[in-house]
Amino acid sequence: MKLYSTLSLLTLTRILSPAAELEPLMAVPDKVVLEHDFSSPDQMTKETWAARQGTRWSIEDGLLRGIPSSPEFQASKKDHKGLEPRVSSPATPAQLIAKFSVRFADGKETAIVPFVEFGHHVARVKFSETSIHILGDHDTLKLAEITELPYEPGKWYHCLAELKGEEFVIQFAGGPTLYAKHPSYALPPPSGAPGMGVTGPMGGTAEIDNVTFWTIKDGPQAGWDAKRNTFPKFEPVQVKAKK
Repeated sequence: MKLYSTLSLLTLTRILSPAAELEPLMAVPDKVVLEHDFSSPDQMTKETWAARQGTRWSIEDGLLRGIPSSPEFQASKKDHKGLEPRVSSPATPAQLIAKFSVRFADGKETAIVPFVEFGHHVARVKFSETSIHILGDHDTLKLAEITELPYEPGKWYHCLAELKGEEFVIQFAGGPTLYAKHPSYALPPPSGAPGMGVTGPMGGTAEIDNVTFWTIKDGPQAGWDAKRNTFPKFEPVQVKAKK
């Protein structure tokens, strides 16, 4: 006899998601401003999830899934062709706690993609086959890096990210934590777009699930100063010239 219906099993899986175990290290959550499990098509609106560069996004099988733009769209553009699925969330607070799961598949990694970012060209987390690293100062500086969790196509990454002032920290469920600090994180986004953005591999797919955004309170988590000192020190590396 089945103990759970299919719906119940789906709900149980979401409850037991590895991301659910992650708790903030730096920021103190205030109010939930967005909570999406993509169980309903009405969770994708222009106020919450905005497809970029003509790429195609839809809610399927309880996930927000994106693919590149159509060949016709690509042929009509000189640049920003939408060769990779790109989406951003206008509902993202400028300073926040964000819990989410993301998966990339197919296509190919490039020097730029795939990535998750908070503020367009602000705090960018780049996934590569050799490492996952954090960029800052309009993507010109590598500010933190881990090699023990390289990018694997088709793998879910369950994350909790925090952006507060000049500091950014992201945890990976079952894996390490990355920490970076830079004055550019406290400045308005160069593009004027504060939202969380996800961009998949070139010609591939990106999937997002179980997203929650919180605003944050003024003070830090108790013990944050001591916790900060436990993170590995990383000497910033310039990866490209600043415009």
